[in-house]
Amino acid sequence: MALGTNHIIASEVAVGFIPELWSDEVIASYKSNLVLANLVRKLNHRGKKGATIHVPAPQRGSVSAKAAEAQVTLIQHGTDTVIDITINKHVEYSRFIEDFADVQALESLRRFYTDDGGYAVARDVDLSLILEMGDSSSGTWSANYTAATNTIEDAAVWPSTAITGDGTAVTSATAIAAILPIADAGVRAANRLLDIQDVPMAGRSFVVRPETKEDLLGLSRFTEQAFVGDVGAGNSIRNGLVGDIYGNEVYVTNQLPLLDAAGTASDADANFLFHSDATVLVEQLGMRSQTQYKQEYLADLFTVDMIYGVKNLRDGSIVPIITK
Repeated sequence: MALGTNHIIASEVAVGFIPELWSDEVIASYKSNLVLANLVRKLNHRGKKGATIHVPAPQRGSVSAKAAEAQVTLIQHGTDTVIDITINKHVEYSRFIEDFADVQALESLRRFYTDDGGYAVARDVDLSLILEMGDSSSGTWSANYTAATNTIEDAAVWPSTAITGDGTAVTSATAIAAILPIADAGVRAANRLLDIQDVPMAGRSFVVRPETKEDLLGLSRFTEQAFVGDVGAGNSIRNGLVGDIYGNEVYVTNQLPLLDAAGTASDADANFLFHSDATVLVEQLGMRSQTQYKQEYLADLFTVDMIYGVKNLRDGSIVPIITK
C-alpha cells in the first residue's frame, strides 16, 4: 500500500472523536453581547473562597501650609468605612439534547444553543449591573423590577441623583408626564453633576436606550459637520453614528428598563452617565460550559453557568438620565 492513501482524515472521525469547542464558543458569545460589564470595574475572584469581599473606603486627606521652623501638621486618620460586595448570583442555562434529535438535526442546532447560552448569561450580568446602578442614591429599582416587561413598576423609586432629559432634577413627586426627551442641556447637566463630585473625565460612558439614541440623532449638535468635524467615512452626518458626546462614549442597549408610573399607560426610558469605577463586577466562577452524557436518557446535558456579584462603589459617579 503506497503512502499517501487510505489515511484517516478529519471528516471521517468528526462525529465520534473530534470534540466541539463548546466552552470557547460560549465565552466568545458572552463577551460579544456584554455592554455594561465591559464598562465597569472588574474584580477577578476566580478560584477563591468566600461569599463577601470587604473593600476599604478610606477618607481623603488635605494639605496644610508648612510654617518655617515648625513641625508638619499630621492628618488625623479617622474611622475608615468598608464596602461589602456580596457574591450571591449563580445563574445557569441548561439544555437536554436527546440523541435522536442530535443525530437528525443540523450542526447549527448546537451552534444556536452555544450562542444562546452566552447571550442569556451576558444579559443577566448586564441587567444586574443596571439594577444595581438604579439602586444608587436611594433608588430601589431591583425591588420594583418586572422581568416579563423589563419595567420598573413604580415611578417613586427615582434615585436622588436622577435628572430628566433637559437636566431638571427628578424627585419622587415627578410624574411620567413631566419627563422630557434628551436635550443638549441634559447631557451637559449630567456631566456637571459628575464634575461636582470630582469624577475624572476619562472613563465616563453614556449608556442609552434605542429611543434615546433616536432623539440624540435628531440633535444637530451631535450630527452636523459644524459640531462634529469632518472625519471621512466616520462622519456622523454620513452614517448616523452617535459615538461620542462631550468626550463620553455612547452605547446603546435594550437591557435598560422602562420606568412605569402606577396606574398609567405611559413609560419613561432609563439611561445612565457613569464612570467605570462607580460599580464593580466580581467574578468568582467565570463563564463555563459543561456537557455530560446521560445514558439513562440517551441524551447530552449541556449547561452554561456563572457565579458573580455586583456592587456600587461610588453613588456620586452615577447619573441616571430619565427621558420620555
